[in-house]
Amino acid sequence: MDANGRGPLSNADGNDSDHRPLIADLVRRLRHAADRLPIDRTAHEDLKILSQTLRELRRAFSVFAPYRSQRKVTVFGSARTPPGAPSYQQALRLGQIMAEKGWFVVTGAATGIMEAGHRGAGRNRSMGINIMLPFEQQANEIIRGDGKLVTMKYFFTRKLMFVKECDAVVCLPGGYGTLDEAFEVLTLLQTGKRELMPLVFLDSPGGSYWQDWLAFVRTHLLAENMIAPEDLSLFKVTDSLDETVAEILRFYRVFHSMEYVHGRLVLRLQHALDEKRLAAVGRVFADILTDGQFRQEAAIIGETPRPDLAGLTRLIFHFNRRSLGRLRQLIDTINS
Repeated sequence: MDANGRGPLSNADGNDSDHRPLIADLVRRLRHAADRLPIDRTAHEDLKILSQTLRELRRAFSVFAPYRSQRKVTVFGSARTPPGAPSYQQALRLGQIMAEKGWFVVTGAATGIMEAGHRGAGRNRSMGINIMLPFEQQANEIIRGDGKLVTMKYFFTRKLMFVKECDAVVCLPGGYGTLDEAFEVLTLLQTGKRELMPLVFLDSPGGSYWQDWLAFVRTHLLAENMIAPEDLSLFKVTDSLDETVAEILRFYRVFHSMEYVHGRLVLRLQHALDEKRLAAVGRVFADILTDGQFRQEAAIIGETPRPDLAGLTRLIFHFNRRSLGRLRQLIDTINS
């Protein structure tokens, strides 16, 4: 996979012939796991879960594969937010601006905030991952019937696709589902289970939904040492749409993507750092190294073979793999 969890085996990457042995091996492993199920006397209900999960993911992968070279922002928020609400208007304008910047907008495809994001982006720039519920979760009119819409039974497969297929996440006010999605993204970033990306908690203008949550985080999580101070760098809380867009675009100003190769972290950069900036990085961020120093190179052996990444500079180092907040601060420094 590449730095965004995107499979390099898709037609969109143009590398299928390079990966045929790997593809064959992975398919062989899948078949072996399936063959073990009757031997293990896997229960009928468990088999149903496995079967549905595999079919849902296969379908979702095929829908997203042609768009994996496109930047995408996932937008979370309440399905019950009415069109006249300030947060609805925030989401609508966010979708419009990001589409104008060439991004796709991914939402849960229902009403409320999700509909607003799609309405702003327009059908051509919208992608949806709907969930089957006995109430309130019909696909909105913008994405309904579109080939870029996926409907899933399980929340866990849906959340996987939300996070796997995006380059940024914006969370607007919402209920239990929104909080679940937002906290999962934050947990994945903090633990390194998802490559770093912009995560913005966007209030309605003058609103305090996420500001109140941030106060709770500072009062309890931070004050009681349940998180580190640098973990606050993993996200941004604001009620400004301009700040939200700037946060997303600035993240990719110099930084492009990241990948672990043979125990080293490789940050791909749009252009090389000058010697002064590289030396400053070495001084300020030495604490995140397990050994050695920061080096700049061209593509290295073992990286995912992507022709479109060949011309990018690599910043390579032995990262301790636990200081993710500091790593985000490093990326912010590179982009500054």
